[in-house]
Amino acid sequence: MGKSVLALRHVPFEDLGLLTGLLTERGFQIEYRDAGKGGFSGIDPLAPDMLVVLGGPIGAYEDDFYPFIPGEIRLIERRLKADRPILGVCLGAQMMARALGARVYPGTGKEIGYAPLMLTDEGKASSLRHLGPSKTPVLHWHGDTFDLPSDAIRLASTSRYANQAFAWGKAALALQFHGEMAADGLEPWLIGHACEIAATAEVSVNGLRADCARYGAKLERQGRACFTEWLDDLGL
Repeated sequence: MGKSVLALRHVPFEDLGLLTGLLTERGFQIEYRDAGKGGFSGIDPLAPDMLVVLGGPIGAYEDDFYPFIPGEIRLIERRLKADRPILGVCLGAQMMARALGARVYPGTGKEIGYAPLMLTDEGKASSLRHLGPSKTPVLHWHGDTFDLPSDAIRLASTSRYANQAFAWGKAALALQFHGEMAADGLEPWLIGHACEIAATAEVSVNGLRADCARYGAKLERQGRACFTEWLDDLGL
């Protein structure tokens, strides 16, 4: 019987990206569960070999607007307490931070576009070394940030936000940026996030498309190397 990965998805176009091929090659059966379509009720958070919590254009603290959030936080909390493999991307990283008791809140401005990571010493010793400052700028797409959870290890920062990635326990990795972005994956984002792009100064559809053409293929190779090493370290 193959390995399983469950991906919690908040908008259809923010999917597993380059992880799809990587996980399939490793024998994983992929299942998506979508927010807003019955929520995440009935999920056993310990059942899949890996849990991935994907991004989305909402706040991890907006319980009054999105009543599925508290249940999702509880699900992530149970997974974390069991120290089972879990990856959080953007909103998913913020959900993980909240599940670990840290504050998630609006930041000082939107961080949208390609920009380099600054790795901590721990980050340089981790699989994120494949995405470090000497590598290709990674894609950022968020306006919220979070405090570093207790016992978490900060792995990366940018000039605007100190907490861009952290590790926790033996098997949890949280990435505020989009290391999962495939080279051909940006176009649906340019449609789905059109209003946010238009409302953000110095960000444009054509500019993002040009940067993706410049960085996308190389970044996908580096992303695959990063996640390959992380999965190897977990024995997956």
